[in-house]
Amino acid sequence: MGGYKSWPDSERSQSHDPLFILTKVGLKPGMTIVDIGCGQGYFAIPAAKLVGKNGKVYGIDIDAEALGVLNEKAAKEGLKNIKTAVGEAENTMVCEACADVVFFGICLHDFQDPTKILENAKRMLKPSGLLADLDWKKLHMEQGPPYDIRFSEAKASKLIEDAGFKVRSVEAIGERFYLIISDKQ
Repeated sequence: MGGYKSWPDSERSQSHDPLFILTKVGLKPGMTIVDIGCGQGYFAIPAAKLVGKNGKVYGIDIDAEALGVLNEKAAKEGLKNIKTAVGEAENTMVCEACADVVFFGICLHDFQDPTKILENAKRMLKPSGLLADLDWKKLHMEQGPPYDIRFSEAKASKLIEDAGFKVRSVEAIGERFYLIISDKQ
């Protein structure tokens, strides 16, 4: 996604460990999470382990090949609680009011219509559910998307609030990322 330089998982985990972030978001055993723009499962695989056999992970991505890799990883690790859906996030809904968490793992800036995706996220969340947006800070750096498509914390927060969420927290995750946690108003 995004068409910019990929970042090996071994290097990624040094700056944004998926278990740390998913735990910070409040993901627990038995929960359901929708990972939008899940790719090959950098967050979906750890999420599946965290929610356990009574929980569920839905992964949505436009890249069928990446989802194939995710499904292979899940099968290899014996994870049967991951369901994937190929499609544009603007037009893909996996459920209505089923998710405890809808998660954007470094991708909200990539979508053609982030407002539509946030509206879909709101529909997929349970009334008590949380929206989590982990993304690149709007800084010039070698990794990640071009500077001009990055969202500042303020811009991402406004998009999220305009979609009917209440921002509960905005927090720096290392030097490169921020995490916004919101709930339905």
